[in-house]
Amino acid sequence: MIDLYSLEAYDYDLPAERIAQTPAVPRDSSRLLVWNALNNRMEHRVFRDIQEYLEPGDLLVLNDTRVLPARLTGSGPGGGAAEILLLEPEETTFRRWKALVRPGRRLPAGSEVSVGDRVLEIEQVVDDGLRVVRVGTDREDVLAFLDRYGQAPLPPYIKATGTPRESYQTVFAARDGSVAAPTASLHFTKDLLRRLEERGTEIAWVTLHVGLGTFRPVRARDIRDHRIHGERCEASKATEEAIKACRARGRRVVAAGTTVARTLESMAAGNGLISPGAGRTELFIRPGFRYGVVDALLTNFHLPKSSLLMMVAAFVANLREGAAREETALMDLQGVYSRAVAEGYRFFSFGDAMFICGDGRK
Repeated sequence: MIDLYSLEAYDYDLPAERIAQTPAVPRDSSRLLVWNALNNRMEHRVFRDIQEYLEPGDLLVLNDTRVLPARLTGSGPGGGAAEILLLEPEETTFRRWKALVRPGRRLPAGSEVSVGDRVLEIEQVVDDGLRVVRVGTDREDVLAFLDRYGQAPLPPYIKATGTPRESYQTVFAARDGSVAAPTASLHFTKDLLRRLEERGTEIAWVTLHVGLGTFRPVRARDIRDHRIHGERCEASKATEEAIKACRARGRRVVAAGTTVARTLESMAAGNGLISPGAGRTELFIRPGFRYGVVDALLTNFHLPKSSLLMMVAAFVANLREGAAREETALMDLQGVYSRAVAEGYRFFSFGDAMFICGDGRK
């Protein structure tokens, strides 16, 4: 019997060569593993084939966040190298940000870091060693500064250099605020989205600005002790109405990525619907959680022992019935990941995708 709350239950072996270092070109030429989690059937396709699995009347929900070039490198006290990763603005003006800094011991409150044509002040140290950093004067000033001197905040497991900044941005990114991409949506092209709509797939939008909550690793041996850092999210009245219409026609709500799933489930209102609005979510979805909105999930392959892998395991269990559904879901998910490794799928942010579904209907 698997201990669903043990961090070790979410570990797996991954050869380094399976970690994607560059994105697929074109975007929709990445591979797609389609997994019907009810009958455990797998199909190996190309991402653009997703249109064959989204039926007329299905609702595809996308995250329209835009990744900021939030990684800043410069010099700290004494001229030593320093790095600041901006995580979340402390105020709507974007003047002050919560940030991770390196080397932390040399950058206490009151320190200054020179980046480009300005000096950034570290104003205070807050929870978990995060700093509050003053970056600029207003939103436009800060965005212009980041555009000139910031770098794409690529994950540390991506060692390749020279990747264009736009490769770590969805083609529909619109709302500034993330420090990591909603990677399941990196596979979409504008043409593919157009073809989906022409075939009758409806599209709706949410916003979740990806921050520390999504990518901070789980350290607790008992995953129930892990706490998710809050992230800003929003769903509009139009999205609520789109979900209502989808339910009325008996079709599926398909989440494009874990950020979309987390937003929708944070706003679940019962009967498969949501209550729209804006706020922060600290929702940690893990086995034992019952999904209330999402019927099918499009997602990439996630890091071992990550909260995102736990979230996917919970989703698979949600598609099933029976007292042991959480245990069998996790075992089957581990089997799918092992198969993906053996089949040469590429993993993580620039990697390939999975489409996890049931029988095609709610």
